[in-house]
Amino acid sequence: MADETQDDKTEEPTQRRMEKAREDGQVLRSQDATMAAVTIMVIAVLYFGGYWFADSLVGLFEGALAFDTIFALEPALAIGRLGDFLGSSLLSLVPLFVLAMITAVGTAAAIGGFVFSGKAVAPKFSKLNPLKGMARIFGLKALVELIKAVLKFSLVGSFAGAFLYTHFEDMLMIGQGDIIQAIGGSIELVMKGALITCMALLVIAAVDITYQSFDFMKKLRMTKQEVRDEMKDIQGQPEVRQKIRQKQREMAEQRMLEDVPSADVIITNPQHFSVALKYDMDTADAPRVVAKGKDFMALQIRKIANEHEVEIFEAPPLARSLYFTTEIGAFIPEALFYSVAQVIAYVYGLNSMQRGVEPVKRPRPKVPKGMHFDEFGNQDKPSKVGKEGQ
Repeated sequence: MADETQDDKTEEPTQRRMEKAREDGQVLRSQDATMAAVTIMVIAVLYFGGYWFADSLVGLFEGALAFDTIFALEPALAIGRLGDFLGSSLLSLVPLFVLAMITAVGTAAAIGGFVFSGKAVAPKFSKLNPLKGMARIFGLKALVELIKAVLKFSLVGSFAGAFLYTHFEDMLMIGQGDIIQAIGGSIELVMKGALITCMALLVIAAVDITYQSFDFMKKLRMTKQEVRDEMKDIQGQPEVRQKIRQKQREMAEQRMLEDVPSADVIITNPQHFSVALKYDMDTADAPRVVAKGKDFMALQIRKIANEHEVEIFEAPPLARSLYFTTEIGAFIPEALFYSVAQVIAYVYGLNSMQRGVEPVKRPRPKVPKGMHFDEFGNQDKPSKVGKEGQ
């Protein structure tokens, strides 16, 4: 909406908003943290490994200061020699440049992750607007940046002043030694002072990362309407949601059919319903529904049951009652305990029956009052006693 302001954006950014911002190249960055890491790394390398750089550069200077007179008479040769020395000097400093670039990239990646987006490097003609340019120069943000710069300079100056105060006597002692010791001592003292002074940059980086993180999340905040619109977009159109639900039902039905072979009995109404029950006397107090289906799914359950020799017991009222009162994975209602117990006892009797033993009498389980349903799930009046098992 056009009249929305930053004050209207009260909701934290969603994961999708964060991902979209990342695709646009908007990630958490801190220039102060990157500058601090690179500066400290360069000074530390020069402090601890400066002897290697010094030897290399001293050798180059010695060669540059010793030359034949022909170079003074031939400008072309002199320029070529100068180019050779410049190239050799740069090669000597290449390791330092490479470490600086690796540190810069690594610091940025550690703060906000590594990302490359064409949108971030694409030209933005809105930045050419002179009015916006003046607003950036004289606006509130420019004033804040000026205050930050003054505070950073003051902090770095304080660290430098403290170092000079604590090492004032060391600096006076440098002039009392010979020239070689004075030069070495001076270089070491300067590098040590620079390294300690740059510790102020760590404080600045810590504060800047905190501020940049707050400001970054603030810019990505959303209005309540944006959150609702995003949820609608994620959920998609009704046709898409219907297909998703259909796919979920198909997957659930597939998992359900895989449990049919483990059932103890299938209670069925041959025309419409099938309910697969499993009873584990050691771990459960009641039978549990592992699968159920109507019409075509009921036929599939019976088909799988026949393939795996699972007993199928026809009891239309009981099958309908179980189908409409018990979800898959749930235990059967207490009101149906006795009726189901008769069926399971009959099935166990069939499984243990041997030759010469009198056949187990088939039960006619009755469904208690209030548990009768028709094929549409409406509660029905109990059937006559003579038709309970039909």
